Amino acid sequence: MIRTLTALGAASLLLLSAGCSHKTDNGAAAKAADTQADVKTQADPQQMSDTVKTLASDPFEGRAPGTPGETKTVDYLVQRFKAMGLEPGGPDGQYTQKVPLINTQIGKGTLVIDDRGAKPITLTQGDNVSVTTVRPDSHIDIKNAPMVFVGYGVDAPDVGWNDYKNVDLHGKVAVYLVNDPDFKAQPSDDADGKFGGKRMTYYGRWTYKFAEAARRGAVAALIVHDTDAAGYPWQTVAANQGANSDIVRAKGDEGIPLQGWLSHEQSDALFKAAGLDLDKLRVEARSAKFQPVALKGMTLTADLPVTSTTVQSQNVIAKLPGKTHPDETILYGAHWDAYGVGAADAQGRTIRAGANDDGLGDAGVLELARLFKAAPQPDRTVVFAIWTAEERGLLGSEYYATHPVYPIAKTVADMTMDILQTAGPAKNVVEVGMGNSSLDGYMKQAAEAQGRTVEPETFVERGLFYRADHFSLAKQGVPSLLLMALGGAPDLVDGGKQAGQKWLDAYMKCYHQTCDTWSKDWDLRGAAQDVDVFYDIGKKLANSREWPTWNDGVAFKKTREATADQRQ
Repeated sequence: MIRTLTALGAASLLLLSAGCSHKTDNGAAAKAADTQADVKTQADPQQMSDTVKTLASDPFEGRAPGTPGETKTVDYLVQRFKAMGLEPGGPDGQYTQKVPLINTQIGKGTLVIDDRGAKPITLTQGDNVSVTTVRPDSHIDIKNAPMVFVGYGVDAPDVGWNDYKNVDLHGKVAVYLVNDPDFKAQPSDDADGKFGGKRMTYYGRWTYKFAEAARRGAVAALIVHDTDAAGYPWQTVAANQGANSDIVRAKGDEGIPLQGWLSHEQSDALFKAAGLDLDKLRVEARSAKFQPVALKGMTLTADLPVTSTTVQSQNVIAKLPGKTHPDETILYGAHWDAYGVGAADAQGRTIRAGANDDGLGDAGVLELARLFKAAPQPDRTVVFAIWTAEERGLLGSEYYATHPVYPIAKTVADMTMDILQTAGPAKNVVEVGMGNSSLDGYMKQAAEAQGRTVEPETFVERGLFYRADHFSLAKQGVPSLLLMALGGAPDLVDGGKQAGQKWLDAYMKCYHQTCDTWSKDWDLRGAAQDVDVFYDIGKKLANSREWPTWNDGVAFKKTREATADQRQ
């Protein structure tokens, strides 16, 4: 037996195989139990804690793709699925799906904007610009490319909106605003209410804007950084220092040569130098009559070296075959990767262990697998997927979605867990993306059975629905649900939302940091409640002939409807 299983321990394996359950004995749980009735769950909080303790331990080195930490992680997950008696769910009878990744790094070079013969504007990585590439080219060579402002860059025929009009972007630099046209819209604006109001839609995500720029032949795309519209400060987008990742793609489908962000201050200065008022253009971009605006005299020149490496990573996939409709699948997912080893923090820690993000989601998927295995065989196949490279851009799930093991058209639903709360039982379930699909009804019913309510995410402008692995499947039309604790404060049984917000604020200080570590003081009964909600939904879908649907106005509805003839 490999070393990673040794870390789990024989006792834990016996408990897992037997499907037994016992209460968590950590300090927080004991304290809560003194003041309230204990919460019984089908998912085992102690088993979940044991899983995270292993995945977040130092030997796993922060679980970065392409490192020895990946080898340990994949081996551990495979052995866990084997111990439960789950069948291999990957291609060719394997528990894994190979995912070829490319990592790129832009080096030091020249990146300037020429101002009609005036002194060039020098762009400095991390200071006033943050640029990367996802192409495997060894060099970025852009000479005097004209720049054009295309507003929010939205092309949405379903709502009669097209920011591009007839502009030709071939060989040009597209400059965008982040978020949607209605993010700051007034009642008098055409955009008011067309794109979900404060809730960010897919059109507001930077991934959509870069993809559109590439599709339209631009050589570069730059997004104006506004903290409120982006949902995060400049330091967040500047932190990559020119590094990026992608799945290995076919020639011609490799993305835009140069993509990134301009700081708020530099953007204002650039438009002013071009004789334009960016604040005024922000308002004009909220009109359906908006026309792209050339930044007259402004051209971009880039002479930048690029180093790239290819990494062979892996998704881990197991399945429980259905007895009557095995070609129809229910998909559960989480991601196994974290941020690996980096610079030392103030305490000298270098491993960013990703205990909650997303070791706890992995623990949830493993509990779901145990619960389904212990139950009668479902009618439909249930698939348990733990993806690679989520933190590098949802890449493992993106690879699966474009190279599916099971037909996308017959994937009934996808349910993803990415960060669960660790503060104890809650009276609510926070659903990220509430209102998108008929799966809301399943969520409400499952929560009500626990005496809980379902609430929408609090920070709708942050676009959390587009920042987890389920989104890769949603883009292909699969109705999806996301549980992500970043969506809003849990309404804790012990302390209410005030205590829940205190927990969330404390966790955010460790988000993607070295302090996202396992703790013996976690109370995972609330997380186990959430796992039970997903189990209830999946069990109903796995033993029915129902096909969840996207709601009207959701971008993925037409994609799903295009395959309706493949579903009975």
